[in-house]
Amino acid sequence: MSIKRTVLVAVGALCLATTAACATTTTAEESGDQATDSAYPVTITNCGKEYTYDKAPSRVVVMNGGSVAEVSALLELGLGDKIVANAQSYGDSEVPGRVDEIKKLPTGDIELNEMMDIPREAMIGLTPDFVISTYDGGFRAEAGFATRDDLAKINANTYAPESACGDVGTVSHKPTIEDSYNMLRDLGKIFGVSEKAEEIVADSKDRIAAVEKKVEGQPELKAMMIIPGMAMGDPFSSVGDNGIWNDIMAKAGVTNAFAGASENMFANPSKEQVAKADIDALIVVNFQSPDSDADAKALFGQFPQWDAAKNKRYVVLSDSIYLGPSNAIAVEEIAKAFHPEAF
Repeated sequence: MSIKRTVLVAVGALCLATTAACATTTTAEESGDQATDSAYPVTITNCGKEYTYDKAPSRVVVMNGGSVAEVSALLELGLGDKIVANAQSYGDSEVPGRVDEIKKLPTGDIELNEMMDIPREAMIGLTPDFVISTYDGGFRAEAGFATRDDLAKINANTYAPESACGDVGTVSHKPTIEDSYNMLRDLGKIFGVSEKAEEIVADSKDRIAAVEKKVEGQPELKAMMIIPGMAMGDPFSSVGDNGIWNDIMAKAGVTNAFAGASENMFANPSKEQVAKADIDALIVVNFQSPDSDADAKALFGQFPQWDAAKNKRYVVLSDSIYLGPSNAIAVEEIAKAFHPEAF
């Protein structure tokens, strides 16, 4: 994901439908409705407030916030031409062509602030009609951002994934792949492309269900997920704890060895705790690393007692492990790497 202030990579990290004649109110949880492309006006409830769309947005600004979930979802839905400024980037992707797609998007020629995001005056100057933030804190006045009220005054609606309506780094619920589906469905409603959104969701569900069927009955391995390029300070501060990756792992027949170690998105275990852990497999998430394979080998050299080290059992992933439209890829890659006999 484009990584929020380097350390908050996964925050963003770490996250549709009506009848044609009247407005409707929907939330990210109401995934069963199916909208037609002409179903305007549409009212979306987002982070506790209602936003009405009389037509599909045409001047979209995507804030950075440590994610590529939002810009990737727009591209997956075929809405790249609606974007007038995008601040999200990651540099790697499991989706062929995705990195180049993102690089080609307009940036608005904005001078980003110290958080590598779009400050208030620059945002207002872009005259957007729709602004997406990775989390609700992207609309905080105290951080120098345009608030939702500021943007409403220039007739711009605002959105953050419903799973990220809290403050930065918080985990308000148990993140699952459904959060990715909910975001796709919300955007589908907003842009009048609900049918496309449902096709993407259905394809993802089918692919994941096929993997679950294959790995059923396989020994459940314990894995550690780590983002070497994100660690700051403590060397294991980027070991995954509570995140969407737990659901992804579970569907691939894998358990996060550090799930529940804390109440945070990242476990931050000590070296001693990592050494004592039963690690059958390793998931290395590439973030600005020149050689993720070397990162895995270095960890194996440091902890040769791991079963993962003895069997050289690891997989390298990037954006598919986070909130976004590509979680099926992560499920497939993890399952194939750790349960090859099932494929």
